[in-house]
Amino acid sequence: MLRAAVLALTVLTGFSGLVYEVAWQKVLATLLGSHSEATAAVLALFLGGLALGYSLFGAVTRRVVNAAAARGRRPRLLLLYGGVEAGIGLHALAFPWLFAAVQALSTAIPHPPGGLGFALDVALAALLILPPCVLMGGTIPILTQALARGLADATRVHAWVYAFNTAGAFLGALAGGLLLVPWLGLERVIWAMGAVNLSAGAALGLLGLRHGAVFAGAPAPPGSLRIGPFAASALLIGFSAMAFQTVLIRLGGLSLGSSQFTFAMVVAVFVLCIALGSFAVSALPGVGPRLLVGAQWALAAGMALLYPALENAPWAAHVVRTWFRDQPSSFYPYHAAVFLGALSVLALPVGLSGAMLPMIFHHLRRGAGELGAVAGRLYAWNTVGSLLGALLGGYLLLFWLDLHHVYRLAVAAVIASAALLTVRLLSLPALPVACLVLAPALVGVSLLPAWRAERITAGVFRVRARLAVDYRPGPFFEKVGRGNSVVFHDDDPNSTVTVTAAPHAGGTDHAIVTNGKPDGSIRIDYPTMALAALVPALFAERAEQAFVIGYGTGVTAGELGALDSIRSVTVAEISPAVIEAGRWFEADNQQALANPKTRILISDAYRALLRSEQRYDVIASEPSNPWVTGVEMLFSREFLTAARDRLRPGGVYCQWFHAYENDTEVIALVLRTYASVFDHVAVWYALGPDLLLLGFDDPGHALDLARLRERAGRPDFAAGLARAGVASFPALLAHELLPLDVVNAARLPGDVQTLLHPVLSLRAARAFFVGREAALPRLVSPAATQVGAEHSLLRRFAAAQGRELSDEQHRELVAETCKGVPEACATRLAYWSHQHPGSAAREQALVGLRKRQRLGRHLTPERLRELASLFEASAPGAPATPEDAARLTDLFVDYYLHAAPFSREALARVWRRCNDAAGGARCLQGLARAEERLGPLRRAARATAGGARG
Repeated sequence: MLRAAVLALTVLTGFSGLVYEVAWQKVLATLLGSHSEATAAVLALFLGGLALGYSLFGAVTRRVVNAAAARGRRPRLLLLYGGVEAGIGLHALAFPWLFAAVQALSTAIPHPPGGLGFALDVALAALLILPPCVLMGGTIPILTQALARGLADATRVHAWVYAFNTAGAFLGALAGGLLLVPWLGLERVIWAMGAVNLSAGAALGLLGLRHGAVFAGAPAPPGSLRIGPFAASALLIGFSAMAFQTVLIRLGGLSLGSSQFTFAMVVAVFVLCIALGSFAVSALPGVGPRLLVGAQWALAAGMALLYPALENAPWAAHVVRTWFRDQPSSFYPYHAAVFLGALSVLALPVGLSGAMLPMIFHHLRRGAGELGAVAGRLYAWNTVGSLLGALLGGYLLLFWLDLHHVYRLAVAAVIASAALLTVRLLSLPALPVACLVLAPALVGVSLLPAWRAERITAGVFRVRARLAVDYRPGPFFEKVGRGNSVVFHDDDPNSTVTVTAAPHAGGTDHAIVTNGKPDGSIRIDYPTMALAALVPALFAERAEQAFVIGYGTGVTAGELGALDSIRSVTVAEISPAVIEAGRWFEADNQQALANPKTRILISDAYRALLRSEQRYDVIASEPSNPWVTGVEMLFSREFLTAARDRLRPGGVYCQWFHAYENDTEVIALVLRTYASVFDHVAVWYALGPDLLLLGFDDPGHALDLARLRERAGRPDFAAGLARAGVASFPALLAHELLPLDVVNAARLPGDVQTLLHPVLSLRAARAFFVGREAALPRLVSPAATQVGAEHSLLRRFAAAQGRELSDEQHRELVAETCKGVPEACATRLAYWSHQHPGSAAREQALVGLRKRQRLGRHLTPERLRELASLFEASAPGAPATPEDAARLTDLFVDYYLHAAPFSREALARVWRRCNDAAGGARCLQGLARAEERLGPLRRAARATAGGARG
C-alpha cells in the first residue's frame, strides 16, 4: 500500500511538472519574447535545473542513507521528498510576486544591445525557475532509493517511479496548454499546481513519518561512482530523444498546423511512449546484457525505418482529417484520432527510448545504499544529453542544417550509443565493432535521401475536402501542388520557410509559405499587403518612421519605404529564413531589402518594441493567424499596449487580420482587446475577408477628409494605391467597414486576450478547424450606429457634394465593394437603387455581378428589394406578418453598412404594421427580441406612426 500511495502521488507531481513547464514558457515570453532563442533558453533552464537536481539529490540521498545507517536508523527519505515537493509548491504560490520583481528589475537595469541584453534577461529568468527545477530533479533518485527493498527489485521499482512520474507528465502535457491555461489563466494555473505540490508534499511527509524507508539501507562503499560508457550512452540517448522530439514537433506543425494542439499532442505522445517503455521494463523478469544491446539497436533500426515515411506525414494527416466533418463537435474527436494514429506509429521507437534508462540502471546497481546515487548520476547525464539535443538539434544546428539532417543526427547518436553498449556489455573488441558495425551504419544513415520540400510543406491541413487520390501519396501531392514549384526551402530555428513559383498569364507568381501555411502571394495578396502599409500611413499625422512586424514577402515594408515622407522602416522578423527568402520578391516589392531605408531586426516583435527607444508614426503587423503558436501574443493586451506606447503623437497601429477560417466569437474577442487598449479603433477591409484593424491613441486628423484626399493624391501614395488596385479616392473610402470609434461605442461584452490569461489561441484553433468565413460582429446598437453615421468617411465625402452620389460614383463604389464583401455589396446596390431608382447603370452593373458565384444569393431581386425598403422610413407598406418583420430584422442586422445606414424608422414601421390573425402578441414578442439586438424600436415606431397620422 505504501508503494501504491507514493506512486500515485508521483503521478500528480509529474502532472504538475509538465504544467509548470507550459506555464513558465508562456509567462517568460513576456520577459524574453516568443522567438526560438527564448524557447531554447527556457527549455535549457528547465532541463539544466533537472540535471543539476538529479545529480544533487543523488548525492544527498546517499548521504542520508549513510548517516541513518551510522546511527542505526531508517533513512527518512519520504519525509525528505515531501519537503522537496512542498518547496516546489511554496515557490509556485510566490511565483507571481517573484516574476513581478524580476520584471521590474529587468526594466530598471540598463540593457546592453543585442545578445548581451538577452543574456541578462535569461539570467534573471534563471533566478525564477532554476530553484524549482532543481527540486524537481529529486523525484527519481529519492524515490528509487526510498521504495526499493534491495537490489532484487530495484530495477522494477525504479522503472515504476520513472513510468508513473512520466505518465503524470503525459497528462500534464495534454491538460496544461489545452485546458488549464485557457480556463484558469497562467497565475491561477501556477497556484493550482502549487496546491498540488503542497498537498503531495504533506501526504509524503505523513507517510515518511509513519513508515520511514522500505528497507534499512547499508552504507555506500567508499569512492566515487564510475559509470563510464553508460554515462556516455545515457547522454547520447538524451540527445537523440530530444532532437527526435524536436523534429517530430516541427513535422507535426507542417502536417497539422503549428498550433498549441499540435505541440501538446506530439509532446504527449512522446511522453506517453516513454512511460509505456518504462512500464514494459518493470514487467520484465530480467534485463540481460543482450536484451539491452538488442533494444538499443532495435531503436536505431526503428528510427531509420521510420525516416522515409515521415515526408508523407501531411498526407496521412489529411487522410485522418477526411474522416471528420467541419463541425465544432468533431474538433476533439479529430485530435483524439490524430493522437492515436501518432501513438501507433511512435509507440515502438519512442517506447524503446523510454526503456533504455531503466535497463541501463539495472546494469549499474552496486549496492542498496547506492541506488539513489546511481539513478541521480544516470539521469543527470541523460538530461544533459536532452539539453544538448534541445540547444543543438532544436536550435543551433538549424542555422545550417534542415530537419532531415537533425533527424539523421539523432539516429546516428542512437547508433553510437548502441555501439558503446555492444563493446561494454558483450565484451567485444572496440575496433572491429567500429569498423564492421558502427561505420557502415553511420554511412547508411548519411545516405538517406532528403525529405522532399514539396511534400512536407504542402500545407494540406487547410484542405478539408476529401480528394479523390487520398490513399495514394504520390498523386495526392501532385494534385495539391497544382503545378507549383519550390524555388527556396530552409528550416531555421523558428520556422520552415518555402517559396513557391506558379506560372500565370502575367508571368510568375511567387508565394511565401511558413510552416506549411501560405503567408503571402504576390498575385493574390498584394492589395492586402500594400494597404496594410498605405492606409495607416494615410491616417498618421506624420508618416516618417515606420515599424513592420513580420517581413513576409516584403511588400508592406517596400510600400512604406517607397513613400517620400518615410525616413526609415524597421522590420522585426523572427525567422532568418524569411529574410533569406526575400530575394525572390525583390522584383515585386519595390526592392524592400535593397532600400537603404529598410533596417532588419531578427527579433521577436514584443521584445523589440519593449526595448526600443524610438517612436513610430506607423506600426504595421502582418502575422494574422492567432491559432498559430506565438502569433496570439500579437493580439494580447500587453503587446498592443507596448505598440501603443511606441507610437508618436498621431501615430497609427495596423494589424492584418482575417475573417476566413474564423468565427465571429474570435473576431469579437480581438476587437474587444483592441478597444481595451486603443481609445479609437477602426476596421477596414483590404481584399475580401482580409481585414485591417486600426488603432489610434490620438486620432488627430483621422476625420479630416480634405487632408486625407490631398495625401492620397500625392504621386507616391497614388502609385502605391494603384499597385493595390485602388483606382480613386472614393474607391479607397469604400474599404472602410467600421468607422472610427464604432467598436469603442459598441462596448462589446466579454473577456479580452492577455498574456497571463491567453484564451485566443484555443478559440481560434477551433474556428480554424471548422474553416468557415466569419462575419464581423453586428455593431448596430443606437450608440454604434450614431457614431458610424457621424464618422463614416464615405458619408462625409457624400455630404461634401450635396449628400447624393452620382451614378458613376455609385458604380465605382459598387465595383470596389463587390470585390470581396458580399453583404456590403448588396447593401451598396440597394442604396444605389434608393438614391437613383431605375438607374440603367445600376442594372448594367448588376448583370455582371450576378454572374459571380460568391455574390449570387445576396443579389437576388427579392433580396435587393427588401434591402432597399430598409432605407425608406416614410414609404407606405402592406401589412407585415411576424415572419416578415423578423426576416427584415435579420437583414437589417446582417447587411448593415455604416457608410450606407439603414433607417431604424423603416424597420420600426415594419413592426408597426405587423399583423397576426390571433392578435398582436406574436408581434410584440418578436419586437422585444428585435430590441434585444438593435436597441429601442418602439419609440421609433410611435414616432413614425405619429408622423403618418399627421
